Amino acid sequence: MRRPGFLTGAAIGALLAAPLLTILYLAQQLLGLPFAAFDLFDWLARRLPGGLVTFGIDTMVAVIRRVGVADTSAAAKAAEQCLAVAGLALALVLAGAVLFAVLRRTRWSGIIAGLVLGALAGGAAALLGAGTRAAATAAPSAGAFWSIVAFLGWGALLGWSHDRLSAPRPGAGRMMVERIDRRTFLVRLGSAAAVITLVGAVLADQIGAGRRRTRLAAAWSRTHPLPNAGDPVQPVQGTRPELTPLEQHYRIDINTRVPMVREEDWWLRIGGLVGRPAELSLADLRDGYEPTHQFITLSCISNPVGGDLIGTTRWTGVPLQRVLADVDPQPNATHLRIRAVDGYHETLPLDAVRADPRIMLTYAWDGLPLLPEHGFPLRIYIPDRYGMKQPKWIESIELIDHDEPGYWVQRGWDAVARMKATSVIDVIGMDMMAIRAERGTRIPIGGIAHAGARGISRVQVRVDDGDWQDARLRAPLSGLTWVLWRFEWPFQGGEHTLTVRCFEGDGTPQIPAPAPVRPSGATGLDSRRMMF
Repeated sequence: MRRPGFLTGAAIGALLAAPLLTILYLAQQLLGLPFAAFDLFDWLARRLPGGLVTFGIDTMVAVIRRVGVADTSAAAKAAEQCLAVAGLALALVLAGAVLFAVLRRTRWSGIIAGLVLGALAGGAAALLGAGTRAAATAAPSAGAFWSIVAFLGWGALLGWSHDRLSAPRPGAGRMMVERIDRRTFLVRLGSAAAVITLVGAVLADQIGAGRRRTRLAAAWSRTHPLPNAGDPVQPVQGTRPELTPLEQHYRIDINTRVPMVREEDWWLRIGGLVGRPAELSLADLRDGYEPTHQFITLSCISNPVGGDLIGTTRWTGVPLQRVLADVDPQPNATHLRIRAVDGYHETLPLDAVRADPRIMLTYAWDGLPLLPEHGFPLRIYIPDRYGMKQPKWIESIELIDHDEPGYWVQRGWDAVARMKATSVIDVIGMDMMAIRAERGTRIPIGGIAHAGARGISRVQVRVDDGDWQDARLRAPLSGLTWVLWRFEWPFQGGEHTLTVRCFEGDGTPQIPAPAPVRPSGATGLDSRRMMF
């Protein structure tokens, strides 16, 4: 009988990869155990050149926008995770193929060889998991043990499958019996793998969805009116929500999965050039300082003109000025080095903190403790800066006597990352046209305008090459949020291009010249071309 070789090993590797990955992911969802696919992807991303990583991010965002996906950040994260899973799945397929090819030329026991392969893979997974412990909540020893056991099981099944397919079959018609028996074995193995994969995937999805629903039920905005509720300028139906639902707020971070931090294990360590180093729990920050609440719009530096990597919510925390006053910064301290659980880091000038009480250590969004995907237990807010300058999952603040480039600055992005003024057309309300005797037919057009902490004084809309006309502005939630605008366009049939522009609070116009997101944030005017 011919022993199975490379192609059969690849097929068996593929059949066993799906249930292994599903079981690993389900264990992460249920027990907080490490997931090797994400650990491997994150490890690689840290070691690839920064230009290559940012090129991949830019390409992914561009493709997502081109195909018209509504939620860019969620789609990008899903694509990133799919790439991670596909990468490990391919590695498992190749491992199966190589193992079968080697065994075909030797007399080794398949099970023994599979166990050796599983032990090597499990050991590598345990080491990768130990380097990304923020992404799991189980004890490191439990995570390492689980990784080794899971891959040992996979290796044993791989080797057993080889031995099962290699077993001689007695009797007449031996070749036909071999073919039928192999086919039957592969069908049964494939069926079992499919059932395990399907059941595990459904369970993992339901667990994640149930946790999200439970967390969001008590949001502040569900029981409180917004501060501008009485403003006469109403948003055009279809304009993005004035206060972004937490489940829709964008997130961009350097991890394939969310860092999971347990409050009871977390401390904010403040040290370096200070007279009184401190270790603060989340309770110390919540109960030891008077909370500050601010409505804030945050945007990603990777947000293209008209993009959705921007959101507004109610931030709660404590001004960083107050916390630093308690640790007594030394005269030679000039900057704060802020480090996050996931390895992210950024620096902040100490003079900026002293000058701006709006800079805050934030522990709640919309009245809820920060969701894990948005930085639990602590993140920072710095007015007028893109999100890349504002670490999440903060674990330490060190006062130092010099500046240092942050994580993305080291990878070629702008060191200042000041938000650019932008305006967006969200909706052209063709189904909401109004006919008024004195003014003719009007079509409402609506959207947002934002200029960081500098405010918006004016928004204008232009049809084709006509004159710029002023839109009406709705009162913002605060001086740190976007402004919703509304324009009643006198309807004209035919094909038209509508363009919007805005002016900052001091009258500075937004930059009309198109520029890509890298390295300092996108500029240009948002336009819509439509047939009416």
